[in-house]
Amino acid sequence: MTALAPIIWGSTYIVTTEWLPPDRPVTAALLRALPAGLLLTLYSRRLPLRGDLLRLLVLAALNIACFQALLFVAAYRLPGGLAAVLGAIQPLLVMALGWGVDGRRPAHLAMGAGVLGVVGMAALLLSPDTTWDLLGILAALGGAAAMALGTFLAQRWRPDAPVLAFTGWQLLAGGVMLVPIAFWVDPPLPDLTGTHVAAYAYLSLGGALVAYTLWFRGIERLPAVAVSSLGLLSPLTAVVLGWVLLGQSLTGLSMMGLVTVLGSVVAVQWATRPPGEVSSAKPTAGHRTRP
Repeated sequence: MTALAPIIWGSTYIVTTEWLPPDRPVTAALLRALPAGLLLTLYSRRLPLRGDLLRLLVLAALNIACFQALLFVAAYRLPGGLAAVLGAIQPLLVMALGWGVDGRRPAHLAMGAGVLGVVGMAALLLSPDTTWDLLGILAALGGAAAMALGTFLAQRWRPDAPVLAFTGWQLLAGGVMLVPIAFWVDPPLPDLTGTHVAAYAYLSLGGALVAYTLWFRGIERLPAVAVSSLGLLSPLTAVVLGWVLLGQSLTGLSMMGLVTVLGSVVAVQWATRPPGEVSSAKPTAGHRTRP
């Protein structure tokens, strides 16, 4: 279920370039986050505790405001593949945070799989004729860093609140943070067509309300490294959609990269399984498991 979130986010690139008004990244982030946050907070009807407010604002700034704004800047300024491969460093950043802050040294398999995933993304997406844009590159790297830190802190600071309320208040607060920036940075929206409205609705309902609910539900139940490694499915989805809908070609090297990325995701999931779960999967001889 958690994997569905980055798969949905992987469609952001093609939706942005093909069906949104041009050159309005912060507005796109705002319209993705704020309506979904309003819907979830009204539905959950649960106010955050006073002691959780500061942490909630920090998480909203990292997971929603910073990540979404920088994601759309990268999506507008870079080819989807390049933006995605730069964001693939997120699992390595989460491992580094866990090691540096908590002293949890990542398993060799998890670390190797994370590096292998980045290499696979490079093989899958980069080509000699790739267009480089410095602002777009910095935005992609900054977005990956913000989401990595937000994922790490969300697991440490998880408040005693239902996942819908926890998600809704982050989306609402992050969307409110984006309002003045959107008015200051982006030009006004043009007259919206039916395609524009449908694209914004999909980004908000699917890419924010559904995807973030699944993402924070996963953070509640899985190790942070395991959750962040699933983020590699986002660029993978972007490549497949470009291949299917835009006719973008996949070379033999690209196919090898695709298989490598999938293998790295599976390896990280296996390496971060709780010890009891691994041992229970292989009962000893003569010991019958209960149904």
